[in-house]
Amino acid sequence: MGDEADRALMARALALAAKGLYTTSPNPRVGCVVARGEKVLGEGWHLRAGLPHAERLALDDARANGHDVRGATVYVTLEPCNHAGRTPPCVDALIDAKVGRVVAAMADPNPVAAGGTARLRAAGIAVETGLLGDAAQELNPGFVSRMTRGRPWVRVKIAASLDGRSAIASGQSRWITGPEARADGHAWRARACAILTGIGTVRDDDPELTVRAVATTRQPLRIVVDRHAETPPGAKVLAGGNALIVTARDANAEWPAGTRTLALPDADGRVDLRALMHELALDGVNELHVEAGARLNGALLDAGLVDEVVCYLAPSLIGDPARGMFQRAAPLDDLAAHTPLAIVDVARFGADLRVVARVTRESR
Repeated sequence: MGDEADRALMARALALAAKGLYTTSPNPRVGCVVARGEKVLGEGWHLRAGLPHAERLALDDARANGHDVRGATVYVTLEPCNHAGRTPPCVDALIDAKVGRVVAAMADPNPVAAGGTARLRAAGIAVETGLLGDAAQELNPGFVSRMTRGRPWVRVKIAASLDGRSAIASGQSRWITGPEARADGHAWRARACAILTGIGTVRDDDPELTVRAVATTRQPLRIVVDRHAETPPGAKVLAGGNALIVTARDANAEWPAGTRTLALPDADGRVDLRALMHELALDGVNELHVEAGARLNGALLDAGLVDEVVCYLAPSLIGDPARGMFQRAAPLDDLAAHTPLAIVDVARFGADLRVVARVTRESR
């Protein structure tokens, strides 16, 4: 769909949307370009919830540059919203501006905000949807997941030796990979709404789970899955608030005042991970970044909750006894029951390799 000029202008809108990679949650990342022919009149991108949306910013930018936007084409990475939330509907701004054509990369999966395309057409504005739609979805996997599946996009990050060992037998894992890989890991943290770990990792590594290696104005929520409420009160993950401990029992009275807790026991007395995903979606979590041990990783995999794996492989061998990446509740009876992955990217960071792979099983 679309000629080369359309594709180039939508690609520019996607690049603008990516500027909000670390800031827009729980809103989607959206970019917009207003053009006449191949000439760009104005552009904008959504920065954070509560601030103007990309379409309004692009229209304002065009007008500030002295351009008449009547009859212009608007390239936007997501269908313009059709509801009043913290900001007015974008379709109203486009209709009032009397633009001639709107090209949207993808439909809005949010049922509350959808319907913008129909209203624009009813107002006599030509609308096309789908140009570079796959790239638009790649920018917002978590938002799409939350709107269509009622749960976040779950990304498991692992650092391992070349023989697949994520820690030695004692639990020590610092540092398997080099500084370049660790810095890239912080970029994945920064784009997430929340970072999830388990009590075992808290005990072994006492991580902060904050974004430090990249510049960001927002720190993700830090979540600890702690079945028996055993997180030490002085754990770094609890420092400064913005933490949630999920248990299968009452909270620990020794935890710092103001510590958020959530009890979600399942029938076996463990933390109900599916219920947790539902709660996180209700809380506006789009992308959930997991930095945990093999046991919690395996539990998420067994529950069918893993969408993506970001694995850093170091040029080293650890051997057994050591800890692996995913510890499942029971061994597989048949190799055909394995979890299939599609490798979507391989890159090098310093001496380490980063492999990004996605679960392909439809039953996710």
